[in-house]
Amino acid sequence: MGLQDAPSGGRSLASVGFAGAGVGTGNGGGGYKDLLVMALPKDDGAKVVEVVAAGLPDVGEAVRAFFNSREIREFASGALAGAMSKAVLAPLETIRTRMVVGVGSRHIGGSFVEIMEQNGWPGLWVGNTINMIRIIPTQAIELGTFEYVKRGMKSAQGKWKEDGCPKIQLGNMKIELPLHLLSPVAIAGAAAGIAGTLVCHPLEVIKDRLTVDRVAYPSISIAFSKIYRTEGIGGLYSGLCPTLVGMLPYSTCYYFMYDTIKTSYCRLHKKKSLSRPELLIIGALTGLTASTISFPLEVARKRLMVGALQGKCPPNMMAALSEVIQEEGLRGMYRGWGASCLKVMPNSGITWMFYEAWKDILLADKDKARE
Repeated sequence: MGLQDAPSGGRSLASVGFAGAGVGTGNGGGGYKDLLVMALPKDDGAKVVEVVAAGLPDVGEAVRAFFNSREIREFASGALAGAMSKAVLAPLETIRTRMVVGVGSRHIGGSFVEIMEQNGWPGLWVGNTINMIRIIPTQAIELGTFEYVKRGMKSAQGKWKEDGCPKIQLGNMKIELPLHLLSPVAIAGAAAGIAGTLVCHPLEVIKDRLTVDRVAYPSISIAFSKIYRTEGIGGLYSGLCPTLVGMLPYSTCYYFMYDTIKTSYCRLHKKKSLSRPELLIIGALTGLTASTISFPLEVARKRLMVGALQGKCPPNMMAALSEVIQEEGLRGMYRGWGASCLKVMPNSGITWMFYEAWKDILLADKDKARE
């Protein structure tokens, strides 16, 4: 729209109108300066437009800065790495889940045969859609949180060394908290596990229901609707407390082991970076160690999450562990450990390998130099 120049007390007025973004300045896209032309005297119009435009936010620049930020690129690297690893290893995840919760055969080969007889090859990818939907945000949140918290902790510890650690007052006593002794990597690993679990736990519940009872839960939407209708929002977070209890030692150990082994290996061999095969091996060893330490808690967690399907749900994690020991002995606490290792080791190795590769692609050298 517009008003043509017209006389007004001997002064001509500039036209009024709105132009498209990036049009008409000849300076490579003037942003909001090109969006507004005011009905003001020609002599003063340019100055006023400059003043008004200077006060308007450049949304395009803000969006570009957001997507070019280090944190967003790390989140994207985690999401891509998780998706690629899960697509390859979905069959092992299906077999592992069945063995852990006690469905069908207790052996890897027998479980594989049962799946093939009942559902054919597609049965090995049962629940893989929800698995992909779950793993993309989970890996993005976990790996992004790990990197962010680790940097924040290292920065904070540098300040604490210079200015002293925070103090708490107890009566007339001031106690300095030795926070500088905490491991930034361990804290970041715990934070990563907690953040990923809180956000993505409902997807884990749905995935397990699809894997264990395909008849009652034939699709993601039906599973979500049925769980919410019969159990409420609490059903989607069933087993959250034991999941967090089991996740903390695993996540802390997992990220701490990876960072420590990687750093030590680089220092020992005087390397600044590792090859893809080296990252694959270090990631696999990391997954094996963390999984072995926390596996009994994983068994108890799975028992609690699918207990409703079998008509018996232990009241807490200790009760679940006690039930496993009573029924199967101490060996029951590591039932499915072999299948879990077959899944965890390649998954961990492939995930870290892809994650470091995507970081090399998405992160600029000047950003990586700040690590």
